[in-house]
Amino acid sequence: MSRSLSPIDVSRGAPLLALNIASAHAQLASQLATLPPIVVTAARSPQPLSELIADVTVIGPEEIARAGAQSLTELLARQPGVEIVMNGGRGSVSGIFLRGANSNHTLVLVDGLRMSSSTVGTTTLEAIPLDQIERIEILRGPASSLYGADALGGVIQVFTRGGGEQLAANASVGYGGYRTRNISGGVSGGYGPWWFALQAGHRQSDGFNAIGNPANFSYNPDRDGYDDNSASGSVAFRFAPDHELSAQFLRSRLNAQFDAGPGFDDRTITTVESYAVLSRDRLAAFWMSKLQAAESSDNSDSQTGFGASRFKTRQRQYAWQNDFTLPRGRLSLAAERREERVDSTVAFPVTGRSTNAFVGVYQLHEGPHALQANLRRDESSQFGGRSSGALAYGYAIATGLRASASYGTAFKAPTFNDLYFPGFSNPNLRPESARNAELALRYARGETVAAVVAYRNRVRDLIVFQCDASFNCAPQNVANATLQGVTLELQQRFAQTELKASADLQRPTDDATGKLLPRRSRRHAALAIMQMFGPWRVGAEVLTASARFDDAANTRRMGGYAIANLLAEYALVPSWTLFARIDNAFDKRYELAADYNSARASVFAGVRYQR
Repeated sequence: MSRSLSPIDVSRGAPLLALNIASAHAQLASQLATLPPIVVTAARSPQPLSELIADVTVIGPEEIARAGAQSLTELLARQPGVEIVMNGGRGSVSGIFLRGANSNHTLVLVDGLRMSSSTVGTTTLEAIPLDQIERIEILRGPASSLYGADALGGVIQVFTRGGGEQLAANASVGYGGYRTRNISGGVSGGYGPWWFALQAGHRQSDGFNAIGNPANFSYNPDRDGYDDNSASGSVAFRFAPDHELSAQFLRSRLNAQFDAGPGFDDRTITTVESYAVLSRDRLAAFWMSKLQAAESSDNSDSQTGFGASRFKTRQRQYAWQNDFTLPRGRLSLAAERREERVDSTVAFPVTGRSTNAFVGVYQLHEGPHALQANLRRDESSQFGGRSSGALAYGYAIATGLRASASYGTAFKAPTFNDLYFPGFSNPNLRPESARNAELALRYARGETVAAVVAYRNRVRDLIVFQCDASFNCAPQNVANATLQGVTLELQQRFAQTELKASADLQRPTDDATGKLLPRRSRRHAALAIMQMFGPWRVGAEVLTASARFDDAANTRRMGGYAIANLLAEYALVPSWTLFARIDNAFDKRYELAADYNSARASVFAGVRYQR
């Protein structure tokens, strides 16, 4: 089965229809900027980060550029509540555990569009280059009441680069360890009622041997590198005040090597694409309407010593959202439709399904009180109807200090592999479900942002692959899990010093056995310190995690680890910056997946232009 992460998931599932329509031109700064960022993922409509009740992290364009990360997965690993897994180096199959949930329990959106595989049930994170990304929003906690299926652990929304009124250009080139080379460039701007943006990039690496254990059946002592070409663009026409028509696209083709057995150069060529047309119109002073039609695809072609395979998902997505400003509060109503089609070398008896959905979101901010209520109904041609909801309340105790509480439900639908893969499927599977409660205390004032969030998420009817005494194997709804924990977060600026830290104390466990879910730790943390010295900016990062287990029985232990990264920048002139980064500076050996190598100490350096 294409792109399998082996025991990375307790279950697999398929996404249902959801579109989060947001302006492609929103320009966000970091959370410590003078003006607070505007967030759209938490309520499907713009709202200041300072007013949020939900647990959200915003990664702005400046932070993405200065982080020096070479992959989306590595950047996400430094965020609160996030653990990652990689089957080798950059370009290899990657996954996200958000608050301890399975990797296919996190819904990933790109410019509001789903680009996941309907067969595997996850998004090809390794095929989304950072060069194409302007900002990222991470919504932690179940969010099916906003976006439908798959958001049991939360939502990660990626926004590609957009245009502005002023002509701007960017370029970057770098070279580093494992003969890694990256080059990218783009231009954006506006002329009269027209806005546009275009970005292109190439990244390539010789990589290193993915599997380090010679006893592993798939061991092959060769280098497993990757080659990726990507492009994105958008154009918008404002034909009247508050009336805009826009179109955008993203395309990335990743050719990545991996180990499936000795004596063959195994590789998977993954192509992800999205195309969308959006109309934004203010129909009245209190009424903004957004209408979108889009298509996305995930095409995976694998070539191994055992033969070739192809898995392609195409999703057509339509949405009409209306945002109303009421005398008291704000109401958003949306209707959506998603049509999934699967084409593969495997003969699935069913190759398509469609989902219609209706969602309502009400927000109220009045004095010290804040309220958000979500309600959604999904009707699937495959598994029938599902309703989900959420209610959150916040109270401003003092200036900058807010306490909040929330409760929400979520669900995840079975994937086409779960339901129809010949000889290893179960067409009678039910959707997985979750009920989450959380309490939070947040402080944001001046140069300080701090938060404590406690949550308990009970997941039911988890889909687990089982075999009977006759070795007849199929997925079953037989497991339950409890994901509970506390997330601590701090951001602080002292003159020329910036500090960002987070720690997660969690217990993602199987209810029947009390064992940790595979590849998840009880404790993980991240710390980053940056210091300015005139034109210089230097910093260090530390990422840590306690011991994990590669199997559900907790017999195959992977030790804890702590890795340190160092980075530096030098501003040559206002538009030109030299940068260098040392990853895993102390050459730590560690595993994110049993038997798989992780990158050793390596240097990456280059020059960046931004005007």
